[in-house]
This record gives sequence, C-alpha cells and structure tokens, in this order.
Amino acid sequence: MAIIDQNIVQRILDSAQILDVVQDFMSLKRRGTNYVGCCPFHNEKTPSLSVSPAKNIFKCFGCGASGSPVTFVMKHESMTYPEALKYLAKKYNITIQEKEFTSEEKKEHEERESMNIANQFAQTFFSNQLSNTEEGRAIALTYFQERGFRPETIEKFQLGYSPTNRQALVNEASKKGYQLKYFAKTGLIIEKEDGYKFDRFTGRVIFPIHGISGKVVAFGGRIMTNDKKQAKYVNSPESEVYHKSQVLYGIYQAKSEIVRRDKCYLCEGYCDVISMHQSGITNTVASSGTSLTPGQISVIKRFTSNLTVIYDGDPAGIKASLRGIDLILEQDINVKVVLLPEPEDPDSFARSHTPTELQEYIDSHEEDFIKFKTRILLKDAEDPIKKAEVVNSIIGSISKISNAVTRSLYIKECSRLLEVKEDALYAETGRTIKKIKNDELKQKIRQTTNPNFVNENNNENTEIKQVVDRVGEEAKLPGFVNGIFAEIEEREIINYLINYGNLEYERITDPVSGVEQSVNVATYIISEILNDEMEFSNLVYKNIFENYKNRLFENQPTDTTYFLNNEDEKIRTLASEMVISKDSISKIWERRGAVCATPEDTFKNDIPKSILTYKLQIIKLASKNTIERLKDNSLSIQERDAILQNCKQLKDVEKELAKNLKRIII
Repeated sequence: MAIIDQNIVQRILDSAQILDVVQDFMSLKRRGTNYVGCCPFHNEKTPSLSVSPAKNIFKCFGCGASGSPVTFVMKHESMTYPEALKYLAKKYNITIQEKEFTSEEKKEHEERESMNIANQFAQTFFSNQLSNTEEGRAIALTYFQERGFRPETIEKFQLGYSPTNRQALVNEASKKGYQLKYFAKTGLIIEKEDGYKFDRFTGRVIFPIHGISGKVVAFGGRIMTNDKKQAKYVNSPESEVYHKSQVLYGIYQAKSEIVRRDKCYLCEGYCDVISMHQSGITNTVASSGTSLTPGQISVIKRFTSNLTVIYDGDPAGIKASLRGIDLILEQDINVKVVLLPEPEDPDSFARSHTPTELQEYIDSHEEDFIKFKTRILLKDAEDPIKKAEVVNSIIGSISKISNAVTRSLYIKECSRLLEVKEDALYAETGRTIKKIKNDELKQKIRQTTNPNFVNENNNENTEIKQVVDRVGEEAKLPGFVNGIFAEIEEREIINYLINYGNLEYERITDPVSGVEQSVNVATYIISEILNDEMEFSNLVYKNIFENYKNRLFENQPTDTTYFLNNEDEKIRTLASEMVISKDSISKIWERRGAVCATPEDTFKNDIPKSILTYKLQIIKLASKNTIERLKDNSLSIQERDAILQNCKQLKDVEKELAKNLKRIII
C-alpha cells in the first residue's frame, strides 16, 4: 500500500473548494457571504452548519464539527485521510503518485476497503447472473419485465439475481481469490459453526442499496417462490459500511433531482422507487420497508426541506406510519401527504398510469399532513373520549412544528375540523411545547451535572420548591407570573447571565461516579428558573433567557459577544448597557484604589440572593393580585373561600422565602 506524495497532497488541498465539496452531499442556502445548511453529522431542526467559501472551511455551531474540504469528506464518508484525498483528486482530475502507508494506516484502510470491494464484486456478480445466465433471465429478468422495468431502469439501479445454488457467490468469490471473511462481515454470506458457508440471498432478485456517494453498501433480496417459511424480503445486516438507519433506498439516484426541484417524494419499498423513477419522478426515495428514522430524515434534510409522503390505501398501514411523520415535523421539514386509492401502491399506480397522469394525481391530491392526520383519525372517533384522544394526538404533532406562523395556521384549521375552540388548542399546544423544551433542557443539564445539585447544595431551595410546587398547583398560577411583573429582579438575573454566564459557579461531585464537575453560572440560573417553572414578563429579558437556554441545550458557546452582536436590536442595546455598566463600575473602583469587593468577587453569593428576591417579589405580587379578586362582589361563597385559601398559601411561601433570604444576607 502507499501514501500520496506531499506535492500532490498540496495540489489537492489547493484545488478543493469547500462550497463545491459540501454541495455534493447536501443543499445549502446563501446567507450573506457564507452558506448555511442542516448539519449532516447530528440531527437538528434549524441550520447550524456554516460554509465559508472565503476561508474554505465549514463549521457546525451545534455539534462543533469543523474543518477543511478534506475533513468534511473524511467525516461524511467515514474515510481515512488518504481515502479522502483520493476522492478529491478524482473529483478535480488530479493524478495520484503514492508512497508507502504505515502498517496501522494500511490495516485500517484494508478492512473497510475490502468490505467495499466485496459489496462491489457481489453487485457485479448479481447483475451478471440476471443478464447472462439462463436461470437469471428465466426467473429474475422475466419478473422485472413483468413489473414493467425497462433495460435502462434495470441498469440505473444495478438490479440483479442470486441463483438457487446456495454457494454460487461463495464459489465465485473463492475462485477469484477474494477473502470470504469480508463477504461474511458485510452479510453477503453466512458461515455456520462447522465452517459451512452459503449465500444469504439464494434464489432472490437483488436490489443493491447505494450510499450518497454511489458506493454499494448493502443489498435487499426478494424471494421468487411461494415458500411461506421464508421471508419475502431479506436485507443485509448492519456492518461497518452499512447503517440502515442512515440510508435511504434510491438517494444516490435521486439526490440531484431533489436539489433541483427542492422536493423529495418518500415511498416504502424498492419497486415503488424504481417505478416512480421510470415514470419521470426521479426525486423519489424509500425507507426500504423499515420504520422511518431520524437519521434517514436528516439525509433528506441535507437536500431539501420539502417532503411529500406517498401512502397506499391501507388504513392500518397509514396509522402505523403516523409516528414517522411526527419525526419529520421535529426536523422542521414541510410535510405533505398523498393517499393513493385502494388497493394501489406507488409501484402499481405508476405502472398503470402515464407519467403525466401520475404527476397530475400527486399534484392535485397533496394534502398538509396535519389536515390529513385529523381527517384519518376522526373517522374512528365515535365518542367524546376518542375525540379527546384525537385532539391530544393532533396537538402533539402541531407542537413539533417550530415555526409559530405555521403552527397558528394549523391550529386555526384544526379548530374548524375538530370543532374545538382555537383558544383551547393554543393553550394546550403552548403547554405541550413548554413541557417538551423544559424536559429536554432538564435532561441535558442532568447529563452534564449532578441532577440533584441544586437540592444537595442548597437545602433552603428544597424547602421552598416543595411549598412553591404546592402553591403553583393549587393556586393555578402558571410559572407564578401569570401577567405579574418584576422588572428590577428580572433585569438583575439577566445581568448575571450576560456578564457572568460562562464563569464557574461551583464544583460538585457526582454521587455515582465520584467525578468532580464544574457548574457554570448559566447552568445554575437556568436550572433554578426551570425547576420552579417561572417565566420572565419583560419580553426582551425573556428572549435573552430563551436564547441562552436553547444554546445551552445545543452546546453552543454563548458569551457577551453573542448578545452584543445579536440580530435583535433591543437585545444588542440591553447587552451593551449591562456590559458598559459593569466595565464602568470596575474602572471607577480601580482608579480610586478601592479595596471593596467587586461583583466579580461576590457574584457566587449574590446570584442565589437575586433569584430568591425574584421569587419573593413574584409571590408578593401574586398575593396582592389574589386579594384584589376578593373585591369582586359577584363571587360565590365557595369561590371566595378558595381565593382566601390561595392567599394563605401564598403568604406561607412568602414567609419561607423571606426567612431563607435573610439567612443568605446574613
């Protein structure tokens, strides 16, 4: 084996353009001088991958992946450095001159390359069996022709046939001198404990599965007999070169058209994709008969944000697939649905209609998913309980949509379809979204810190939270704010977030692992606010808090610069005021030679006091607000008693907070 001459390496590096390389694998949109897209290395709803043509680099602000064109190819295609250089050399028509590999590089390269070679050999073998053997032509080619597949379609998808001889591939690979262990690792052959080897796909027509770059990574095989004891379809198992949750059938053949049309059609099976392509709808892929996964959805998101799912008319199958659509909504993809008439599927419908008729049917029958789901589920909602279940299911789907305008339009339409008031749907959707986000963030914080660190390090907070939880539930005060305003206290907390968020607040020891971990100011403050389910009343403060919370969840770096350069002018102005105020005070103390403590010296003590003061102020205002309700002469005796009980509970919390605040001040 060999390594590439350094002069050639430099030529490749000079030639490779990051925008050109990345766009081979995903779609990008221009944003200023850079381009953005959804990162292919982790699941996300909004684009965080930035490509800079000027600097010739990419950077993901979500997962942290970054680097040059070579780095992108290595990470995306699971290639070694030499393999990525060869890929780019081929792309830019550069001739390779090589030197020797190290033994470690040689072993790593050979393992993966040998599996790729095994897959490629098998694909060629299967295609040859289909076209050039009597058995293949009689059984498999006849089958494909009966399905209406033309020769150019068979060639495009590299369809094949595995003969009924159980060792046909084993024998051919052995005769050609290939090591069978790599065929076993990819699942092409199966080896018994006694050493007997046989072909996995014996007697089946073959559908090669290609990765995005065009390599054959796996196979699907359909049986040609009516043997009920055998599975109708068999697929390659997971391997180092095939991860089924990340692969879509037809993506290599469809990706260019998906980008060109900015739309993808999703079917279920191999033949669905092939027939759709043959009918001219070449931006079609399939989940290969498996449940749709977030990884597969991410692959689609690289090329487009517009997806139409094509269902056959089977009601049971449709309901089973609805969960997959919710996963699509989570990744901020615009989803539409086309329902074919029973008993058609995309394969049969494409074969029985002209390309024009097929496209016209799809265009005229596309339906927004939320409307589709509502209509489908309502058919079985015969009583109020079932209808309530439908409402909750629809709200769950709407809550996955990040765009507020889109959510609002769907709520309006669902209100009409479900005959439920818009206000009720809005309220329930809001509660669901808030719960989802807070649960996600709490889980994230638990993963990086001791989940009980607030309670373990501050016993007073434990007592307060117990009372606060009780009053919050019984007094029905969502977040304890409910329109109540605590301007000064909110501003103080935001000031600590902007100026000190990244500083260490405390160090804690995980009781399970015994490992000491650092907790920064932002994590502590956000945990405290979320634990008591409080919300800021000032919209600018609320936006800053939500910004910080979401970026903490996404592991994105957040400092004063982020807020000083924020696209929201109000946030920029407030951040400037807080940073300037902090710097001015520090400089005054320095000029006067003061020895008094600065905020940098005292923030660890000041922050708990600030949060407790905020809670106390909210409870005081809530108490005042509740007492005001007693002035309503139309209240019944029961309503008045309930309000008085709430007042007592609020006073109890107020006393607890005041007591603990006094302890901290002392």
